Amino acid sequence: MPSPKQLLLFFHVFTAIAGLAAGQPSPFFGTKCVPTGNYTANSTYQKNLDMLLSSLSPNIDKYGFYSSSIGQNSDRAYAMALCRGDVRPETCHSCIDESIRAVPQLCPNYKEAIGWYDNCTLRYSNESMNGTVVASPDRCMYNVNNATNKDRFNEKVENLLSSLRVKAAAGGSLRKFASGTALGPDFETIYGLVQCTPDLSEQQCNDCLARASTLDSRCCSGMRGGIVLFPSCNIRYEVYTFFEEIPADAPPPNPPPASPGKDSNATKVVTIVVVSSVTSVIALMICLCILKRKWKKRRPERRFGTEATTEFNTVDEISTLESLKYGFHTLSAATDNFSNANKLGRGGFGVVYKGKLDEGQEIAVKRLSANSVQGELEFKNEVMLVAKLQHRNLVRLLGFCLQGIERLLVYEFVPNSSLDHFLFDPTKRTYLDWKRRSKIISGVARGLLYLHEDSRLRIIHRDLKASNVLLDAEMNPKISDFGMARLFVTDETQGSTNRIVGTYGYMAPEYAMHGNFSIKSDVFSFGVLILEIVTGKKNTSFRNGENLEDLLSYVWKAWREGTTSNLIDPMLSSGSGSMHEMMRCLNIGLLCVQENVADRPTMATVVLMFTSLSLTLPAPSKPAFFMQGNMNENMPVATETNPTTETNPSSSGVTESSHGSINETSITELYPR
Repeated sequence: MPSPKQLLLFFHVFTAIAGLAAGQPSPFFGTKCVPTGNYTANSTYQKNLDMLLSSLSPNIDKYGFYSSSIGQNSDRAYAMALCRGDVRPETCHSCIDESIRAVPQLCPNYKEAIGWYDNCTLRYSNESMNGTVVASPDRCMYNVNNATNKDRFNEKVENLLSSLRVKAAAGGSLRKFASGTALGPDFETIYGLVQCTPDLSEQQCNDCLARASTLDSRCCSGMRGGIVLFPSCNIRYEVYTFFEEIPADAPPPNPPPASPGKDSNATKVVTIVVVSSVTSVIALMICLCILKRKWKKRRPERRFGTEATTEFNTVDEISTLESLKYGFHTLSAATDNFSNANKLGRGGFGVVYKGKLDEGQEIAVKRLSANSVQGELEFKNEVMLVAKLQHRNLVRLLGFCLQGIERLLVYEFVPNSSLDHFLFDPTKRTYLDWKRRSKIISGVARGLLYLHEDSRLRIIHRDLKASNVLLDAEMNPKISDFGMARLFVTDETQGSTNRIVGTYGYMAPEYAMHGNFSIKSDVFSFGVLILEIVTGKKNTSFRNGENLEDLLSYVWKAWREGTTSNLIDPMLSSGSGSMHEMMRCLNIGLLCVQENVADRPTMATVVLMFTSLSLTLPAPSKPAFFMQGNMNENMPVATETNPTTETNPSSSGVTESSHGSINETSITELYPR
């Protein structure tokens, strides 16, 4: 019988392959609930609509389009699904599946609704839609940044969209889609995309796109990006690539004709093979899960480290690992034998030192405590995983050292310390004008989005806070302190733990009180961080006149009373920052800290809220931990033995945090995609 490690290694390989086939969530552009009539729950119309929607994804054609109807007379439901012309089939199906779950929930009991995603559009109605140009309702979004030469830029955009309009309209009855580029002012490339539903005639498509271009010229003039969405067509342009470089503009070539009988026989063979393969894989997965569960029950839980360990079996993995190794004497020399003069701070896992290699590169070295119980293979696996995270808004792990009982981690050195050293310092905070604060908020958001959705692993940080956001020489934010990660063998989106780690005030209530965590836990922490950056106040208790307040209560009461302008940090009120942007950030921050986990947006939605100012933000509901009266600043949410503070592994001049982690470290959860 194979060993547990061999079974687990195979499971990792299978999960990785399955993850490649799974589509990622498509950014949501919005929905429109059309007030043409409502249906009652469990009515014939609802049953027809539910049946029709469930048929969309399986029947979507190879060109990304499907339209159908079910029912009779007034109970007849019509639906239409269209995927963007350049997306892959698996992405198309994933987007359609997401839309048929979300749109009916966002438009409950509406007979007619439309949902716009980046990769697809879903429409349904109680009236036929085929062959009809529908230009209402519409949605318009734009990039908040202005073009340097507006007139010239507008001219280039208009010419690009006009040429694409002609090309898409002539696309035939299977696909009406076109994309391309144009050279704008200052040698900047402009990327454009247009599309119609293929049920329209050439003239209808041309007319619909012309109306969309007219709306674009009104709402997006001079902006460096714009999107106009109609039910029957859409246009988009940006100054960055947002579609496939080689889009599928034309339908794939027709297959060669087959002789009678051969095609059906081949189809039967393929069907049998596919069904047998899928059944075998499902059975194997069930067996592996059972074996894995039994194995885990026999294993004692480690204090930290991976729950699932894989061995390095490929030449590439071994060579990559070797390239990350540093010699102990090299790091000892770089830190002057780990002298106190180079000490940046002490955390639960050990001491962080500043160092300088022989070639002049500055580094930060975290020397883990000698009583670590982590095994050598586990340590190497964790280094490999974290080292593969590459994003401009994450502190980069450069390598490691493993010699005897010594375990050291080597990070890039970030010179400007952490955000809290600027934000909460009476003198340094003046350096954080709104432009810098806005850049920090946006950078942290993009870093979290990468961790949650764009990296090869799904990562939940669990200890996002101002002291774990480091600032480089240009004041760009870098999320730090990932601790020692745990790798799960299933593609989970949430989990639970008995080891509560994090920092009071930043921890989501469902996690602090019950140990339940998800990507929405990080969203909560990010929301608290936004409120701190905009108000300049710590999330823990602070003096407000005669009262002792906590930040969430303070902001929520001001929001309800309509006095949110009083929340803005006085250091910003006299600057050149946009009050509208600051108020919008407060709104987004309150949306992130809502008590109901499902109500909090994902980081993908948060980033869209920041980049598309035309999006109307919903009103937030009551935040979690909203308390009447005073609270104790030092009251922990969860306790563990020997609580210690956690410092930044790569910041300059870091001192012990005054509001550090409750536990010894922040533990990062990783889920393979």
